[in-house]
Amino acid sequence: MSSDINLILGADQIRKKIRRIAYEIYEFNFKEKKLVFAGISGQGYQLAELLAAELEAISGIETVLVEVSLDKENPHFKEVKLSEDIKKLVKFPVILVDDVLNTGKTLMYSLGPFLELNTKKIEVAVLVDRGYSKFPVSARYKGVALSTTLNDHVQVTLKGDKSEVCLV
Repeated sequence: MSSDINLILGADQIRKKIRRIAYEIYEFNFKEKKLVFAGISGQGYQLAELLAAELEAISGIETVLVEVSLDKENPHFKEVKLSEDIKKLVKFPVILVDDVLNTGKTLMYSLGPFLELNTKKIEVAVLVDRGYSKFPVSARYKGVALSTTLNDHVQVTLKGDKSEVCLV
């Protein structure tokens, strides 16, 4: 692995990507009264918060934020937990959000609780799509698609003016 760090997106570019993704979500869900943003713990949840705030700013759609907690290294050993009562989420579209789509493993296991619901639909939003899916998960909404090697690591930081996406 290289010791070089390459900046892919800076704070301003990330803000623009989030705004564009929010508009795309609005375009595909403009008739909805409520959307569920389910962010995977950590950067995924932070991205879900930013997307939900942006969507509410540009539309009249109400958003519900849900944090999805799981063991990302061994998701099959522990239960996937949601921060909201699952009954509140029935019959609404769900946008599952993570910062980076690498193999699709984390997103695949995160879908479990939502598959038990009578959701209207489930879509995936990511800031970075690396395109190495080993699981049948793809992102409908993505900020950027990167062509990287398997040894590269994509590092996402979402902290206001210090937000960045780097290739390490």
